This record gives sequence, structure tokens and C-alpha cells, in this order.
Amino acid sequence: MIKIVGISCSLHPASVSRVALLEMRKAAKQKGAQFELVDLSNADWELPLFDPKRKNTPEAYTKIQKLLLESASIVIASPDYHGSMSGVAKNFMDYYWNEFAGKLFGYVCASHEKGLTVMDQMRTSVRQCYGWSLPYGLSLSEADLDTERKSVSNAKTLARVNMMAHDLIHYGQMMHSQFNADKGKEGQGFAAIYK
Repeated sequence: MIKIVGISCSLHPASVSRVALLEMRKAAKQKGAQFELVDLSNADWELPLFDPKRKNTPEAYTKIQKLLLESASIVIASPDYHGSMSGVAKNFMDYYWNEFAGKLFGYVCASHEKGLTVMDQMRTSVRQCYGWSLPYGLSLSEADLDTERKSVSNAKTLARVNMMAHDLIHYGQMMHSQFNADKGKEGQGFAAIYK
């Protein structure tokens, strides 16, 4: 069974981007995939500000790393803060990089605009870590949610959530399988450098 990991990078208790991930988890499960949600606002997943001089590894680091390594696809959800990803999203990316290689990424942005610069920044960071990205993202705002902010009520946005879940499952599985087949084999692309 293919595994997708969703990373919620908002500390807001009523996070719009987190609602989108919850909808994507439902869609992925209906399509037969496993979807693990890492909510970085939850103390169980807390990653303190990245410090390369830190002597002890944060407890959540190893749990998240295991999920990332087991996954074929990762979807990162961030609010739009001044045209950029949240500090929580950047901090997450500072902790992990090698775990991104050969994975397919999707991006969700809570924005009153389209969140294009936010998703471009996340895409650039992931590319630097040898991850692959879907050629589109998902942008939404409070207007796309029900009045209690517990689910996506806009039909077009919900269709896009389902499309992204489908693509993360199917294209993620193909890319992940090929990456694993090529690992450590000289002359088989960039995966040859990974063991």
C-alpha cells in the first residue's frame, strides 16, 4: 500500500491548510492509500527551531524521519505569510533533505491570493533536495470551507483535492518504484548515488 505523508505547517488552531490535508487524507484512503498526517502544531510533532549545533535530537525528528522514509509522496501545506511559506514550513525543511530524494511532492497553500510564490518557494527547496514536484498546487481560503471550518465545501476546490490525492498516489508510486530500482546502480540516473 502506498504511503503519503501530509505535513501541516500552520500553528493556527483553525488552520485552513490543515483542513485541506484532512480532506486529502479522506480522498487518499478512499483510493486505497495510507495517509499519515504530521501536524506540526501538535506537541507530539514539535520541531524546535533548527540549530545545527544542537547536541540532542528532538524526539519528533526521528518519528517524522521514519514516516518520510517510508512514504512515496509528501504533501506540504502552509499558510501564505507575506508571500512566503510559514516559518514552521521552512523549519521543517531545514531538518530534512536527504529524505526528500526520489519522492513526489504536492503543495497546499492557504491564501487570499493564489499562493503561487509560496508554492514556488516550497518547490524550489524540494528541488534542491532532489525531490520531484507535481506541476500544480492547491490554493484555498476560508471561503472554500464550511462555516465551522471543518471541511472543504467548494466543489471546485474539493475536485482539486481529489485530483491531487490521485496524482500523489499513482505518479508517486511510479516514481518511488523507479527510484528504488535505480538506487546504487551506476549509470541509472541520479538515484545511483543513494544506497
